[in-house]
Amino acid sequence: MAGGRWLRGPAVHELLNVLYVLLQGAVPHVEHDTVRVEIDRETRLRAPLMRLSGIVVFGRVTVTPFLIQRCAEDGRSLVWLDRNGRFKARVEGPTRGNVSLRRAQHLALSDTERTWRIARQIVAAKIRNSRQSLLRSARDSGGRADRAALETAAERLAGILHRLRTCADLDAIRGNEGEAARTYFGAFGYMVRGDRPSFTPDGRTRRPPRDRTNAMLSFLYALVGAECSSALEGAGLDPQVGYLHRCDRAGPRWHWT
Repeated sequence: MAGGRWLRGPAVHELLNVLYVLLQGAVPHVEHDTVRVEIDRETRLRAPLMRLSGIVVFGRVTVTPFLIQRCAEDGRSLVWLDRNGRFKARVEGPTRGNVSLRRAQHLALSDTERTWRIARQIVAAKIRNSRQSLLRSARDSGGRADRAALETAAERLAGILHRLRTCADLDAIRGNEGEAARTYFGAFGYMVRGDRPSFTPDGRTRRPPRDRTNAMLSFLYALVGAECSSALEGAGLDPQVGYLHRCDRAGPRWHWT
């Protein structure tokens, strides 16, 4: 589990933990205000519910009905993934937020200008974060060639960011996002320090990922996707609504580049 605290104005807000249960055959259940994880009737972990924002289980893990009900009542996310990290299901309690908020979300989707403005902000934030990762790795790099390659990629991302400011079309925004992703993953190997031959990806691949690093990224994206959906639902928003990619009748799809 991971957690901590962060400051926002005069108040202190606590970042709650997420419990990940990966041991096959585990049985998480609720005991008073505590989650107890058992394997073969032996307790392996106890965690107070008040410190958990969510629970994620993988593969053959049996969650008791009482724990499912408690998570739904408290608005705590409970997500099932298969052993490979693919999303299977999520518990949803009562709908939160208000109808005006969700109506505003759908109205924004019907407004072409608001849609591309929101999409542009999302892509700009992604590119800025990618660029900061490259620059940080360049500063920490011990080799001149690695540093030069990372700085060159960061400079290209800066150019894409500048070009993105004038984009007023979703296709153009998505095109810049794709170019930025290719640039970032093209330099990803230079950020790898240990056992570089084994962990340098050949670009970004998925469905299926073709190397160890892409498998790890896809796994982590599944966790982040579940967290984002839970956060949206917790705020009363519809996680099926997206502004960067068009909606279709097949239902929600997570797009990772």
